[in-house]
Amino acid sequence: MQVVCLDLEGVLVPEIWIAFAQRTGIEAFRRTTRDEPDYDRLMRWRLELLREHGLKLADIQQVIAGMAPLEGAREFLDELRTRYQVVILSDTFYEFADPLMRQLGRPTLFCHRLVVDADGFVADYKLRQPDQKRHAVNALKSLNFQVIAAGDSYNDTGMLGAADAGFFIHPPESIVAQFPQFPVNRNYAELKASIDGAATLLRG
Repeated sequence: MQVVCLDLEGVLVPEIWIAFAQRTGIEAFRRTTRDEPDYDRLMRWRLELLREHGLKLADIQQVIAGMAPLEGAREFLDELRTRYQVVILSDTFYEFADPLMRQLGRPTLFCHRLVVDADGFVADYKLRQPDQKRHAVNALKSLNFQVIAAGDSYNDTGMLGAADAGFFIHPPESIVAQFPQFPVNRNYAELKASIDGAATLLRG
């Protein structure tokens, strides 16, 4: 009984905040979990930046509506789901993710929620659970699932460490250097082979 847990942004879809930076021309929005290990600090800074520039949730959603999954992501995910149960563990928000989930065939997604004020500004965010990726993996393991996980950023390393097998996919070199214990995959074919290899070993 095996479950594959995948991060979303940078793994299956482009980074939403980088796309938003490109659309708005505000380069500061390019800062992501690949750059900042402290997720709360990153999100508080983003909320201040949105307010400073008068940008609302609808402005972000307009950008997301024009986004598409990474090349080959839907095919990779579809093939993976024929042989494994798959859960997407992401630090994005339900208010962001729906258009992309639709294009990916609506896989199961665990993420967070935004707090939006009466004027449409993002006033706050509510974590479903702190360190939710690691907790989700541990919960699945407590149900006697073997868990294989893949991600690309600082906020994935707890999930990768908790899993029975954890892999990087598309990671920046700065993170690879800090977490050499996680094998690196550069494309979906490599990741598929890594997952299948780990699954075989775990089955014994």
